[in-house]
Amino acid sequence: MQKGVKFRIYPNKEQKNLINQTLGCCRLIYNKGLAMRNEAYKNGKKIGYSQTSTMLTELKKCEDFTFLKVVDSIALQQSLRDLDRGFVNFFQKRAAHPTFKSKHNRHQSYRPVNQCDNIRIVGKYIKLPKLGFVKIRQTMEVGKINNVTIEHTPTDKYFAVLNVEFEPQPMPNNGGMIGIDVGIKEFYSDSNGNVVPNPKYLEKSMRKLIREQRKLSRKQKGSNNRNRQRVKVALVHEKITNQRNDFLQKQSTMLIRENQTICIEELKVRNMMGNHKLAQHIGSASWSKFFDMLAYKSVWYGNNVVKVPTMYPSSQTCSCCGYKNPLVKNLAVRVWECPECHTIHNRDTNASINILTKGLQMQSA
Repeated sequence: MQKGVKFRIYPNKEQKNLINQTLGCCRLIYNKGLAMRNEAYKNGKKIGYSQTSTMLTELKKCEDFTFLKVVDSIALQQSLRDLDRGFVNFFQKRAAHPTFKSKHNRHQSYRPVNQCDNIRIVGKYIKLPKLGFVKIRQTMEVGKINNVTIEHTPTDKYFAVLNVEFEPQPMPNNGGMIGIDVGIKEFYSDSNGNVVPNPKYLEKSMRKLIREQRKLSRKQKGSNNRNRQRVKVALVHEKITNQRNDFLQKQSTMLIRENQTICIEELKVRNMMGNHKLAQHIGSASWSKFFDMLAYKSVWYGNNVVKVPTMYPSSQTCSCCGYKNPLVKNLAVRVWECPECHTIHNRDTNASINILTKGLQMQSA
């Protein structure tokens, strides 16, 4: 199997200049390829990767674009492959139409491919095409490297994301079965009665974020002071992202280690984000990323993740007798009593039990 491993790298001044030049060249080729395909579409023609690749070859022969020969040629080809993949996703209705890349986007990346072992880790350094040996902070051992994505983040840091081959080791568990109902106040409630509170990293850092953004708005555009303040704002966002990712990784790994079958609700998170009153809190909770982590870790370690249909009334149904209470449709109702069996339910715990029951029914069907 394959996975991505992210390490921070520390290029010297010359290597930073070459990385930034490569990022600019990849952005230029991507935009030229996109403009070429858009123009062909207007004229009723259809072109693909081969035509844009020929365009790149012709550009390298021009005197005005000799700088394209300085950077890694494979990285330029990969930018055109990414463009082609973007159009495939667009036509298959998995993504929006590709847009032009801007140099003002502070998160830039390019991807060289490992050919003839030209990408490898040697001690405290990683060998990269054109860059040579770059100092790296390696936090785990890696297998065969297929390709590497070099990232330049808004906080002016550089990272290498390695796509590596690995053999997942079986992760023993107790064969448990659990249902999970995610929420905003509590991150999730499970069918065993456990409740994991929502850490709300964004909300806790909001005062500091507002203060730093207000300072940024007062700086003169194009000044060094503005750029330094922009980095401070980016650092706040970066810390929030790192805290959230660490929390999601630990919770998903714990569930995978303790349970063989995990039942979740198939939420339409994008549609839920349309509620402007809850959009920020839903985005901060990152339910989609949490479910994605459960999905790929279950493939690695042989667990089962069952998705219960969105319209299943898990919160309204009594987990004891099956009575459906329409009054519970109101989100303000957190605790309710079943009119039939008079069992008092916590809304989220009851929903997680129903999700588990429905998931096991779907699995056995």
